[in-house]
Amino acid sequence: MHQYKGKLIVHTGSMFSGKTSSLEKDMKRFVIAGYSTLAFKPTVDTRYDSNEIKTHDNTILQAILVDTVDDIVRYVEDDTPSVIGIDEVQFLGGKIEDIVKSIKGFLNNDITVIIAGLDMDFEGEPFEIVKELMPLSDYLYKHHAVCVNCGTDAWVSHRKIGTKERVVIGATREYEPLCRRCFLKEKEIEDDIVNKNQVEFDIK
Repeated sequence: MHQYKGKLIVHTGSMFSGKTSSLEKDMKRFVIAGYSTLAFKPTVDTRYDSNEIKTHDNTILQAILVDTVDDIVRYVEDDTPSVIGIDEVQFLGGKIEDIVKSIKGFLNNDITVIIAGLDMDFEGEPFEIVKELMPLSDYLYKHHAVCVNCGTDAWVSHRKIGTKERVVIGATREYEPLCRRCFLKEKEIEDDIVNKNQVEFDIK
């Protein structure tokens, strides 16, 4: 694996698609190959222990909790790893241009960067940072969960609860993977309910 110097590896897709599992496997392979590694996750991801990246199938990778990309830069300057991993990159704080600039800086210094992150939010709109990093990647992997309605490849993480905030941390209680067709059907049902409630409110 020693050809992996200054490479950007991106794992993306919907929730439950295996992005974090792939990051964890990559990191372990680099450890076995003798690389020095550091793993990071954003503080906003409160689902599991603060110092762990945990996959949905309960595989664990030790990680450093960070708020912004500046925190990662400081750790990298202090420890000079050969490989860094960043889970849930769409939640990482800082301006998009600063995150991209920092990651380019790591790559230019022969540090390999492994990213895992959602490509789209619950509305099917791209997360900006992942959209920026995908074309910069040396290796890009689009992962798919299984649509819970029809069993085909899932396309998006559908939110099952009513809030419209873009970032709501959750798992199977809050989200389900759906293919494009099933997602659009669910959106039609939800829009019909909203319109019906609005009409009833106007009449009253």
